Amino acid sequence: MHKKIFLLVDDDSDDTEMFCEALMSVDNTIFLHIATNGREALKKLEELNEKPDIIFLDINMPVMNGWECLKTLKENKTYRHIPVVMISTSNHQRELEIAAQLGAFCFITKLSEFEILKQLLKLFTANLGEGLSEALEKDRTCGVYLLNAASKI
Repeated sequence: MHKKIFLLVDDDSDDTEMFCEALMSVDNTIFLHIATNGREALKKLEELNEKPDIIFLDINMPVMNGWECLKTLKENKTYRHIPVVMISTSNHQRELEIAAQLGAFCFITKLSEFEILKQLLKLFTANLGEGLSEALEKDRTCGVYLLNAASKI
């Protein structure tokens, strides 16, 4: 059986800690890699033997922001197939458009409520694969904006 691997790229230690706790409470079999900026994420990807099933990528980070990292990922044939979930504190229409143009799978607003984050991660972990787009489409309570659902996970 394939072990699930996630990559979280976020420079905010509080958000990272909450994400880790929520993920562990939902599915403690998932292996989570963490990077604090886009450059570190790209370096980590090069070092990994197995590529992540999904990448959660914050937009606003130092060194290399999420937009630059997403663009680099989607231009690289080794990583372009990995679905990327953009995460941000805002959900301005312009950011959604940029994320879609650059090839992100979906966009979520950072969640400050632990139970809602758990609910969202439960959707991702339980439906990782062909059914994720449909599962996210059905459950609109988490504030997920599907962007490139045609490129199914």
